[in-house]
Amino acid sequence: SINALRAQSGESPLEIGKIPLDDPATYDQVLTKARTVAVFQFESSGMQRLLKDAKPDRFEDLIALGALFRPGPMELIPEYVACKHGKQPEYLHPDMKEVLGVTYGVFVYQEQVMQIAQRLAGYTLGGADLLRRAMGKKKPEEMAKQRSVFVAGAAARGIDGPVANAIFDQMEKFAGYGFNKSHAAAYALLSYQTAYLKAHYPAQFMAAMLSADMDHTDKVVILIRECAEMDLTVLPPDVNTSQYPFTAEGRAIRYGLGAIRGVGRGAAETLIAEREAHGPFASLEDLCRRLDLQKLNRRVLEALLRSGKSRCPRCKPRRADGALPA
Repeated sequence: SINALRAQSGESPLEIGKIPLDDPATYDQVLTKARTVAVFQFESSGMQRLLKDAKPDRFEDLIALGALFRPGPMELIPEYVACKHGKQPEYLHPDMKEVLGVTYGVFVYQEQVMQIAQRLAGYTLGGADLLRRAMGKKKPEEMAKQRSVFVAGAAARGIDGPVANAIFDQMEKFAGYGFNKSHAAAYALLSYQTAYLKAHYPAQFMAAMLSADMDHTDKVVILIRECAEMDLTVLPPDVNTSQYPFTAEGRAIRYGLGAIRGVGRGAAETLIAEREAHGPFASLEDLCRRLDLQKLNRRVLEALLRSGKSRCPRCKPRRADGALPA
């Protein structure tokens, strides 16, 4: 539906892999305000609080926040947020800034441990990976060996022993729960893409999310509440306009027949096929006459009528006992 909307205004189909990663609306309207219901990875209340505190304004921030919001590295979040908003990071050695500057002086990724080892202690790439693995396993004898290698390599580059040991301690504390940046970046990209769609195509995005969760009533309720927060109107089901999934209609979303409990895909598709082939239904009697009641049986009809959701002209209300009218 997004590409259909774009076609109406003469735009080419959206290529999600080519959207700009610095889009102001995505950051200002969705991410920094933590309006992230239905945004991948950033839906939880804890993550929403973090977004409000951190106010991410670049893609690198999204990568870091996703990597930090886990048991262990969460203790580094206050320092990350403070340094992002003006506190000066403290580097044990000036050369560490080239590696940690992108994360405001905080170790966030496993790759940063490897880069520090290479830059400050002369590790090869393979040797740095062995260091990362050793730190993850936390074997005392292996760690003692790696510390000696690191301190000796740092000394060869003019770094004093106490400073080298302090840097090693800092890396060792972090490496046990460090996250791989490539994984964090992949997750952050999905988060950003969903936030972008929510910012620029709100009705289409929310219709798609509602359709994806239409079998889970609790999630549908949350998403409909979010639609209200976004000033999107959710229109009731209508046998003459509703499709099986939820669909966007301008700044509104039409409730999908598939989300009505008791109306299965087969019945909904039978109804839609008849409507598209022979036009809208004039009344409940017209609907019953035109449809195969083996596929659209009494149970389905009652499901459509139960909460007044059929919305076809001259559809009679239920009797007081809940049965269909004669």
